[in-house]
Amino acid sequence: MLSQSLQQKLQLKQKLSPLQIQTIKLLELPALELDQRVRKELEENPVLETTESDEEPENSKELSLSDYYGQDDSIPSYKLYVNNQSRDIKKEFPGFSVKESFHQHLESQLGFRSLSERQRTIALFIIGSLDDDGYLRRDIETLSDDLAFRLGVEATPEEINEALEVVQDFDPPGVGARDLRECLLIQIRSKDPKPSVETALTILDKYFNEFTKKHYDKIMARMGISQETLKEGIEEILRLNPRPGGNVDDSYTDRAQQVVPDFILEMKDGEPVLSLPRFSIPELRINKRYADMLLKAADKSVRESKEAATFVKQKLDSAKWFIEALKQRQNTLRNTMKAILEFQEEYFLEGEETKLKPMVLKNIAEKTGLDISTISRVVNSKYIQTHFGIFSLKYFFSEGLMTENGEEVSTREIKNILAESINNEDKKKPLTDEELVTCLTEKGYKVARRTVAKYREQLGIPIARLRKQI
Repeated sequence: MLSQSLQQKLQLKQKLSPLQIQTIKLLELPALELDQRVRKELEENPVLETTESDEEPENSKELSLSDYYGQDDSIPSYKLYVNNQSRDIKKEFPGFSVKESFHQHLESQLGFRSLSERQRTIALFIIGSLDDDGYLRRDIETLSDDLAFRLGVEATPEEINEALEVVQDFDPPGVGARDLRECLLIQIRSKDPKPSVETALTILDKYFNEFTKKHYDKIMARMGISQETLKEGIEEILRLNPRPGGNVDDSYTDRAQQVVPDFILEMKDGEPVLSLPRFSIPELRINKRYADMLLKAADKSVRESKEAATFVKQKLDSAKWFIEALKQRQNTLRNTMKAILEFQEEYFLEGEETKLKPMVLKNIAEKTGLDISTISRVVNSKYIQTHFGIFSLKYFFSEGLMTENGEEVSTREIKNILAESINNEDKKKPLTDEELVTCLTEKGYKVARRTVAKYREQLGIPIARLRKQI
């Protein structure tokens, strides 16, 4: 006997609309990338064009599909002239990256060397292979294979090494090194010879492993030098730059570290006033040649007419979603930043770090009514320019800990005290993590040793043994 059963399953599936997808994508972009994204949309969507004046351009017009297809409900009518910002003077903000400035700086130095076209090609490829710190992290064999595959240049290891030596002779000293030891050796060899430099050169060349482990007694014994001589040599090493790519020169560094602020906070009559810089997000119009295309299509068969209308409708939908997503992005950014300002009101008045309260994404999500994921997207890669400096929005977020008095303090405040304690320690007998726990406890911060170790590592501070100096 067959039995039949009827089962009803209810599934709740959330499907993001094109507008929601567009908004999420735009929300993640920092200011400069947003400007580039808008330009890209204008290039890819032929329906959109820009106007820079109050006058109606000759090749643009204000129209809707209903002008051509009457009241056909199957093709929604959209007003095609959209003004999504005022006609203020649009300010362009410069943006530079460390990588671009650093590599351009090296490439410019090739012009001062007498090189064949082949040597120049290999040297340029090596420069392009350097990381942001100025190191060559790839072996010669891999470079040779890539040169052959990408540029069709069959270079021998000898040719690559010769070109590398040219690059390693460039400013700043240390670029093109394959590891830290080579980087420091290149720099120390570029210095004027004197006893302390010679000591430093010998340490790096023959006793680098002992130096990194701070086995100073072994170095003195093997080199047959005094503690004072060793100290002078180490001081020469400590003056060297382990990241030559991160500091080309003052002019490059200033430009490389510039960021484009997404928010500007100014003090007016003692009150903080928030604004969002305007970018060149243009006024959008339909291009007249597509209007003419529709006019001509209307005179042809119904099928061709519908195909033309569908194409234009798709482009209009895309433009509509894009413009609306821009507006939603602006509103979301403004609401999120206002919530942060309200939460950290005391801090933003003076910029005093001790006034920063513990704050996590959930706090701002609750104040704005937005999802935590949305707040995370807003915070990522965004900056605010204040009257006391430019900060990443991530800077204002930190977890909290309770003091002995029951007061909640930001972990950033504890990290600052930790760094200060280490900075003031006796370098001949640096503080262990256990001793740092005692220091913090004496100041009213009860923190476990593992927490101190975690914060110390996050600050990039090595363990006590590696902080020891002679």
